[in-house]
Amino acid sequence: MSALADDLLDLLTRTVRAQRAELVRVARHEGLGPEDAVDCVHDALVTFLNLTESGLRTVEEEAIPAYLAGIVRNAARNKRRLHHLAKPHASLDLLDSGADEPLTDAMLESAEDHVRLRACVDQLCGTQRAVVTLRFLEEQPGEDVAASLGISRGYVDVLLHRAKVQLRSCMAEPTSSPSP
Repeated sequence: MSALADDLLDLLTRTVRAQRAELVRVARHEGLGPEDAVDCVHDALVTFLNLTESGLRTVEEEAIPAYLAGIVRNAARNKRRLHHLAKPHASLDLLDSGADEPLTDAMLESAEDHVRLRACVDQLCGTQRAVVTLRFLEEQPGEDVAASLGISRGYVDVLLHRAKVQLRSCMAEPTSSPSP
């Protein structure tokens, strides 16, 4: 191997060791199981190596983690779409038939709660909204949230605690139902 290839391999090795948990998390977030997520990360690394060795793609050193995450995300989506991994679609009528409470009502309640929660999140201040989105919706670790927002880890925890209190209060408020 050439010196350039050795440098690329060393750089990729360091990047993967530092980012492997995040790359697996990206694949898991796309709906893959643990084993499939690890396989997906491996496939993405092979794809990245093939692209760089063939000269089709050059990536700056700082951009490698984001580029790998994009490859992992696409590979995970493609893998999830495979027929043997796709979850079968069940008819709502079949699911409702044996339930005490109709499933459609439960789904409707869940959707209403989701809309209320989204409205409550939108009422938070910008920094709290960003912390809640990154920590809960994107499932990023607190250290990563702090680094991406340019604040301390302790402040992330404080903002998250305050946001939880506000969200609980907002969700507990009675909703006005339309009059018949």
